[in-house]
Amino acid sequence: MLFEKFAIFVLFLGPLVFFHELGHFLFARLFGVRVEVFSIGFGPKLFKIRKGFTEYAVSLIPLGGYVKMFGDDPLHKDEIPQELRKVSFTFQNKWARFWIVMGGPLANFILAFAVFMMLLLVGEKSPEIKMGVVSPDSKFYALGVRTGDVLSKVNGKEIYNTTDIMMSSDDMIKSISLNRKNQSVEVVVNQKPEAFFEEFVNYPPALKVPVLVSREGKWFWVSQNENPQHDLSLDEMAEMNLSKVYLWEMKPDTAGKPEFLDAANPMQLDIKPGTNAQFFSQLRSLKDLFSLDLIVKRINPNSPAEKGGVQVGDLAYRFNGEVVYDFEQLKNMTQKSEGEVSLDVLRKNEIINLKLTPEKTATEGVTKKLIGIYSRAEFIAPKFVEIKPLGFFATIPKALYRTWDTMVKTVESFKKLIFREVSFKTIGGPLSIGKVASDSFNTSITSFLFLMAVISINLGVINLFPIPVLDGGHIMFILLEIINRGPISRRKMEIAQQVGLSLLLMLMVGALVNDFSRLI
Repeated sequence: MLFEKFAIFVLFLGPLVFFHELGHFLFARLFGVRVEVFSIGFGPKLFKIRKGFTEYAVSLIPLGGYVKMFGDDPLHKDEIPQELRKVSFTFQNKWARFWIVMGGPLANFILAFAVFMMLLLVGEKSPEIKMGVVSPDSKFYALGVRTGDVLSKVNGKEIYNTTDIMMSSDDMIKSISLNRKNQSVEVVVNQKPEAFFEEFVNYPPALKVPVLVSREGKWFWVSQNENPQHDLSLDEMAEMNLSKVYLWEMKPDTAGKPEFLDAANPMQLDIKPGTNAQFFSQLRSLKDLFSLDLIVKRINPNSPAEKGGVQVGDLAYRFNGEVVYDFEQLKNMTQKSEGEVSLDVLRKNEIINLKLTPEKTATEGVTKKLIGIYSRAEFIAPKFVEIKPLGFFATIPKALYRTWDTMVKTVESFKKLIFREVSFKTIGGPLSIGKVASDSFNTSITSFLFLMAVISINLGVINLFPIPVLDGGHIMFILLEIINRGPISRRKMEIAQQVGLSLLLMLMVGALVNDFSRLI
C-alpha cells in the first residue's frame, strides 16, 4: 500500500518537474547556452547518461529537479574565459536570460492548458453541480431551488461544471433545469451569469460530513432511500423533510476501518415532519447512536478545550445544557456564547461535564469564538457525471479559461495567506500532495489528470514569486538590471540569496510540520 502511494506520487509529480525543467532547457538551448546537467530529482544520481555537453540524470529525491547551466552564477562571472562567454548564461543579454528563467513556469502553464484540452477532447468526469442546504429565507429558495437539487441545464443548454456557468455566452440566465428526486424541474431566474454565480456559490454541497453513525460498536451509513448511498448530509436530509431514513450496517475492511455495506438487513427509522432539531432528535432516538462528526479528532495546544479537559475521542453531547446534533451547530452555539460555557462529552459510555471559556480569534477579517477542537468528519467523494467530448476548436477557449482561472485563484490564495486572511496551517507539503494525488487517482484517471493540471499551475505561479533562488527572484534581478541600467552589486545579491534561501527553507519546514500535524 505504501509503495503504491509512493508510485502514484512519483507518477503525479514527475511530469510536472520534467516539463518545468524542460522549459528552462529548451530556452537555454534556443539562446545557445550550454546545459551541463538536466536532472529529475535531487541528491545522489540513480541513473545518468551524457550526450554532448549535457548529463541527463534521475536523482534519488523526487521532490523537484534542476537544470545546471554553464556560467549560471553571477558572483563568479569574472572566472569565465572570454571564449566561453557566448555559451554562458550570465553573459547572455537581459531578455535572453529572462526567457530562459521564464521557460520553467511557462512550461507548467502550457502543460496545464494541454491537459485541460485533452480532457475536454476525450470527455471527462466532473462532480455534479449539486445544491447544498438552501434555507427558506434565501433568494434561491424564493425562485424555487431546493436543497439537494442538481443543476443540469442553463437556458436549455446542458452544463457540466461551474465553468460552464461563468463562460455562458448568454447575456441573461432566463431559466435553469434541475434534477430533483429523478424529476426535472424548470425554474425561472432572469439574472446575469455573474450575479447567478455569486449567489450559487453560497450553497456548496455538504460533502464534508458523511452521514456515518455508530451504535454498540457497529457502523452505519444513513441513507435517504432503500438503496445504500451517502451523498446527502444530515442538514440536507432535514431540509428535504424525509419521512424515513435507512441505516445500512458497515463491515470493516482488513485494516479495521468500516468500508463495505451489508445491504441484507437495513434498519428503517420513521421520521415525523418537524424542525431540523426534531429530525436530529428522532435520529438519535436509537440508543447510543451518534453522528461521528461530533467526535473530537484533534485539539489545539493551549486552547480552551485542552485547558478545560477535552480529550481526543470525546463526543460532544450537550452545550450549555442543550443537545448538540452536528459539528456546525456546535460552532454556531460557540459563536453565540458569552463567557464560560458548559460542555458535556461522552467518554467511554460516561457523560462528563466540562467548563471552558471560548477565546476570540480573527479569521478572514471576522472575529470568531473558538474552543479549539477539530471534527472527525472526512470528505466523501461526490457523484460524477460524464461530460461529452468537445470538438478541437471548442476546447481552446474553455481550456484557456480554466488555465487563467486557476492562475488567478492561486494568486488570490497566496495573497490571503500573506495578509493573514487564511491560516498558514492550510499550506500542505509533499505528504498532502501525495494524499490528494492518491485520492484523485483512486477516484478516476480524469480526476488525477485534472488535479495534475491544477498543481502544475500552482507550481508555475509559486516559482514566479519574487524570492531569490526561485525563478521569480532571478526575474526580479533581471528587471532591476533593466531599471538600473546595470548589474546588481555582488554584496546585494549575496544578501538577497541568503534571505531568499532562508524564506524558502522556512516555508518548506512549515509545510512539512503541517503535513505531520495532519497525521496526528
